[in-house]
Amino acid sequence: MPKPAAAARAARSAKRKASVVLELLCDADPESTSRKDGVTAATLTEWRDAFLTGGAEALKARQEAQLDEQGRRDKGVIAETAMQIELLRERIRRMEDEKPFLRWRSRV
Repeated sequence: MPKPAAAARAARSAKRKASVVLELLCDADPESTSRKDGVTAATLTEWRDAFLTGGAEALKARQEAQLDEQGRRDKGVIAETAMQIELLRERIRRMEDEKPFLRWRSRV
């Protein structure tokens, strides 16, 4: 299904903006870049700032996702250990209830 014309323009526009910002980050002259692309230097600065902010947010989101994953793994280990402890306590309680030493009385 083809994209609507407005969506296609927006996608091309975003790609164009990213391309221009990458040129700026590679030490391209802002004045010549603004003339070449037909936008003001202030607009280029806005694009650059938005691009860098978005990149920082993406990195931050990835780090948070990794921390969340680590937290889930840790919770799993804690839950498994708690279950093992509970099972061992139940086993000890059953062994104590059986009182195995009372069966072995001497015959004297």
